[in-house]
Amino acid sequence: MLQFWIAIQKLVQYNIKIIFGNKFLYFMLSALVFFIITVVVYLLGDDEITQATAYSMLMLPSILLVFYPMCFGLQNDQDAKIVEIIFGIPNYSYKVWLFRLLISYVICFVITLILALLTDLAIVSIPPMNLALQAMVPALFIGTLSFMLSTTIKNGNGTSVVIIIIGLILFMMKESLGASQWNIFLNPYDVPLDKNPQIFFNAVFHCQINMLIASALFIIIGLNNTRHREKFI
Repeated sequence: MLQFWIAIQKLVQYNIKIIFGNKFLYFMLSALVFFIITVVVYLLGDDEITQATAYSMLMLPSILLVFYPMCFGLQNDQDAKIVEIIFGIPNYSYKVWLFRLLISYVICFVITLILALLTDLAIVSIPPMNLALQAMVPALFIGTLSFMLSTTIKNGNGTSVVIIIIGLILFMMKESLGASQWNIFLNPYDVPLDKNPQIFFNAVFHCQINMLIASALFIIIGLNNTRHREKFI
């Protein structure tokens, strides 16, 4: 049993190096720095810091943590020259990339939860676990979309440019979409004063369900795209 867990640990460590291109520490630090900058901006502002504010502070770092590994994961495989090995075993590519998706989101959730705990201790009283889970939904949506597009574009820089453009379009549509189920940037803690809270929470619930369904479809499409070996060799 001990040897099994040692093997799993080594497998996780190896895949983390590939996923983050040996830059894992830099991404942890960048997420922390981004979080600190956001906190400082809110502290220096005149508005009161609430749970809605805390959600905004956590959502962007969580998206940042999955942005690079999802956009550049396949390219890192090509750079490390292990694509042939991955495709050398039947159906192995599904297991490898699904395992890497799992690792990426476990790491993202753990770091997001730590930031939520720090927020609860030092800034404003929040439910850390619930806030971290809420922030993970848009991170899951953006990350799986990035993964799907990376299997089509097959270039990290190209994928990142497309994702940034899509993100900017969705962000600019944020105000027009308002508290609707199609607004992926909808803040579940920011209840509008002119809306019935129950109607708002129903919209949040349906919005999150939409993102979870879309994320599942993105994963299925992305994994299906990896079947075409000749595209990646």
